[in-house]
Amino acid sequence: MSARRRDAAARGEPSARPAPRGRLRAWREQHAWCLAASVRRLAERPLGTLLTVAVMGFALALPLAFYLLLGNVQRLGAALGETQAVSVFLKPGRDAPAAQALAARLRGRVDVAAVTVKTPQQGLRELAALEGFAPAVDALGDGNPLPYVLVVEPRPELARAAVTTLVETLRTLPDVDLVQDDGAWRERLDALVGVARRAVQLLAALLALAALLVVGNTVRLDIRSRADEIAVLQLVGASAGFVRRPYLYEGVWYGLCSGVVAVLLVLLLELALAGPAARLAGSYGGQLGFAGIAAPVLLTVPFGAALLGWLGARLASARHLGATMPH
Repeated sequence: MSARRRDAAARGEPSARPAPRGRLRAWREQHAWCLAASVRRLAERPLGTLLTVAVMGFALALPLAFYLLLGNVQRLGAALGETQAVSVFLKPGRDAPAAQALAARLRGRVDVAAVTVKTPQQGLRELAALEGFAPAVDALGDGNPLPYVLVVEPRPELARAAVTTLVETLRTLPDVDLVQDDGAWRERLDALVGVARRAVQLLAALLALAALLVVGNTVRLDIRSRADEIAVLQLVGASAGFVRRPYLYEGVWYGLCSGVVAVLLVLLLELALAGPAARLAGSYGGQLGFAGIAAPVLLTVPFGAALLGWLGARLASARHLGATMPH
């Protein structure tokens, strides 16, 4: 671009009502010059640029990491099912006829769908199959301290309050030693996941605000350090949009690069946790693997961060350039 055309582009005032094609070319040349200028400015201070990108990248990676962990907790709860089964442990010394008799009584209740009798031998085999319990089971020899267990399945249409009432009734039976409500822990898990989800949303909002402030402060310092250059551009008639545009591109670069850093950090976290999570699931006989964040979500992170960087730069440049631009 010639010096005359550059000055005209900087002023944003075309000389003689150029054709639409000429205006489009001038617009492209202005944006190309501002884009190159923003890249040069970032390259002039590599350490500061890297520190800013790193701080923003870690800030954006934190809510992604919590989102990753929360998603896997939800998958674990879903894999365990929605059952509201109640395990009824009989008192020691109760034999098979007593267990079958109690099971028959419970099957006659209108709030019970099914009752399964689990013998001490079955319980011992299940215990031996768990990771680390086989030596302890072998040490028992022919002895078996486990009691009979009745697995009571409430009717699916029962509300949680009705299941709680059934549990309290089972605890009053004379042959019952302990009642374990398997659905209660699932209810607590769902409540905990709900609280964690809200906490992750608040954390993401706060860290996004922090990233926006980081970009805004960086652009503010850049504007102050280039006060003389801005004054020269104003002197030759540069428009406010032309002066502001390189700083907007800086904000976009900061956001885009920090978003890429955040995605890379989360992928490294997935890689680091996949192996231990698989071994943990395998130790309990499960096949549930560690799931990562969906690719569409990861792809939106850099673009969302770029928009955040643009917004921070826009606010900072509007405030600090507006104080110096002539009215």
